[in-house]
Amino acid sequence: MEITVERSSLSERQSKTLRQVPTLSLNSYTEGSSADQLKFIEQLFTGIKDYGFIILKDHNVDQKLLDYGYELLQQFYSLPVETKLKYSGVHGGQRGYTPFGKEHAKDSPVMDLKEFWHVGREVPESHKFAKFYPQNVWPTELPEFQTVFARLYADLDEAGKIMLRALTAPLEVDIEYFDRMTEAGNSILRLLHYPPIPAGTDPRCLRAAPHEDINLITILPAATASGLQLKDRDGTWLDVDAAPGTLIVDAGDMLARASNDVIPSTTHQVVNSPESGSSSRYSMPFFMHPNPEAILSCIPSCKGAGAKYADISAHDFLMQRLREIGLLK
Repeated sequence: MEITVERSSLSERQSKTLRQVPTLSLNSYTEGSSADQLKFIEQLFTGIKDYGFIILKDHNVDQKLLDYGYELLQQFYSLPVETKLKYSGVHGGQRGYTPFGKEHAKDSPVMDLKEFWHVGREVPESHKFAKFYPQNVWPTELPEFQTVFARLYADLDEAGKIMLRALTAPLEVDIEYFDRMTEAGNSILRLLHYPPIPAGTDPRCLRAAPHEDINLITILPAATASGLQLKDRDGTWLDVDAAPGTLIVDAGDMLARASNDVIPSTTHQVVNSPESGSSSRYSMPFFMHPNPEAILSCIPSCKGAGAKYADISAHDFLMQRLREIGLLK
């Protein structure tokens, strides 16, 4: 069912929602009344536009599966370095393992203090996007790794599609606008480990330096430890400690580009907390991407005085950004 949202009512809510991060129930949109759906749409739009992110509860992602996923990550990252390196270097890090100290934030002079594993979309060899999507690799040391993270990938992908569908009304595009863009999309589930910070580390290094994500939206299940901070629109760094069972959602550069910065991308970082010298932190953000042939073009309702960015394919934009953060030469 399509819902019409008056944009004037959304702008009137801006000052009321700023710095009051909404916690939204996804079920209120998928199963609620028309009034429930309208409230969800308004709070999602104002939260992600004016504050940078929202927190989602009552969603479709099984907390028991997330908990088990974190157990598997602890097991994998405890393996010897030489074992983990067997799974590195797959298509510029788009699949499999990326070692500690490899990636840096755009324009950062120092590396981030993390290692990670990428799970991506798989398509048949005959699919038109097969040339863009390397096959996933899976650690043979942990037989359940594939089953668990393939399921989490699918569930987070579905949650992302629902939220993008909810944004179509305030952006004044048809309800299938983002469905078409993300059909067989190049989304990535990143399985992150921030190990205890080694002695002698460059003091400029953070677990994740301030950055914006490349994609449309990011869906981040609550991590195993604190440290995440998001930059409010007024420039204030805010601690984000989401409760277990919730998902944090923020906007990336692709959505900012398509919306002409009506929805700006969210700057965030993972800081070195007092306990980070002795303990690990695990998280698993899902980066919602368009398919490679989708064109990032200014949405007509967002043009204002004119489009700020030239049209570019999602693939070309992704390759440009991967070079900027050190994952591609």
